[in-house]
Amino acid sequence: MRNKTIIGKIDIWLLLIYLALVTIGFLSIYAAAYNDDCPHIYDLTQNYGKQLLFIGVSLVVGYIILLIDAKFFNTFAFVFYALSILCLILVLLVGSKISGSTSWIQLGPVSFQPSEFAKFGTALALAHYLGKLDTDTRNRKTQLTAYAIVMFPMLFVLAQGDAGSALVFFTFLLVLYREGMGGKLLITGVAAIVLFVLTLCFKKWYVMIGVTVIYGIFLWLMDRTRKNIIIVTTILVAAIAFIFSVDFAFHSILKPHQQTRINIILGKEQDIRGVGYNLNQSKIAIGSGGFLGKGYLQGTMTKYNFVPEQHTDFIFCTVGEESGFVGCFVLICLYLALMLRVITLAERQRSPFSRIYGYGIACIFFFHFAINIGMTIGLVPVIGIPLPFLSYGGSSLLMFSIMIFVFLKQDANRMNIL
Repeated sequence: MRNKTIIGKIDIWLLLIYLALVTIGFLSIYAAAYNDDCPHIYDLTQNYGKQLLFIGVSLVVGYIILLIDAKFFNTFAFVFYALSILCLILVLLVGSKISGSTSWIQLGPVSFQPSEFAKFGTALALAHYLGKLDTDTRNRKTQLTAYAIVMFPMLFVLAQGDAGSALVFFTFLLVLYREGMGGKLLITGVAAIVLFVLTLCFKKWYVMIGVTVIYGIFLWLMDRTRKNIIIVTTILVAAIAFIFSVDFAFHSILKPHQQTRINIILGKEQDIRGVGYNLNQSKIAIGSGGFLGKGYLQGTMTKYNFVPEQHTDFIFCTVGEESGFVGCFVLICLYLALMLRVITLAERQRSPFSRIYGYGIACIFFFHFAINIGMTIGLVPVIGIPLPFLSYGGSSLLMFSIMIFVFLKQDANRMNIL
């Protein structure tokens, strides 16, 4: 009776949004892989048939999670985290190389991507550590430990050559900021990104002059004590050093195709037949949908496979072509509703663990949502980030579903968790 009572308390709005996104995802994958010779939705030889199986497995796992004691995930948070690290190490040893990165473990006919599990494990571990009653987020040791929890799996993912998934871990800085720490680091990260882009777009000397002018304005406006002058001067020197390091990082660390993608976004290159082909076809497909779209299963770009990887990273093209602006608007509203609902529920939690975990998964969803849609319309480089609940793939769908159902369980039991 107790489990039935808890299940009855789950937030119906969050559950309905989740089910709506999963349904749209399946319909989009069906449209992207539709074959007149194989119209059955349960055909396991087709991607949509496999995705239907993944959806079934995700729902069963979600139901099991709702039956588990809510304290289980807090108690064993670092066990999940340790297992995710072990999986990341294992993939470096025996992983399969897919799409240029060694980030998959092949288990017979099934492929598993440990980096998806690592996002979940990191969200749990961070929530467990910061959620302890005796944790002081203003303490330097606490801050360094929290940063280490985030950075450790990120480095392993980066070693796999999967820069896109590695970047997801930076979103946990927003969680740290919410908990009263990480504000300076967050500002530093944003400033570094701005300087990186400006240095690539303009000559480094122009950027240096601009930074120096800003330095002078700060000195003029601020209280010119010795301490403040030293701090601002140190920031100026660090900024200039960073500007000079951009060329090295861009040409020595990034791979050639990553350099080309960034140059295309910045308008410095045109490569519609090479690396920029996917992006160009994606923009054509979305634009061809117009206001109302061409109709379900009527998308010519979708039907004739003009957009590579359309069922995975470029699934948003299917929505844009067949449902048009209206369909894209509705989908974006659903994602925004999902994230706002998670944040709203997180704020009402009595348990710090539940609140921090809620913010953690909200940040993960936001990054995937913003970057995936951004790369399909040419706002950010193509980095291989799936769209939650829509892109084809068992690993991503299962882990995103687990994240949602664990939070639903925490929220349903919020009055009993401290």
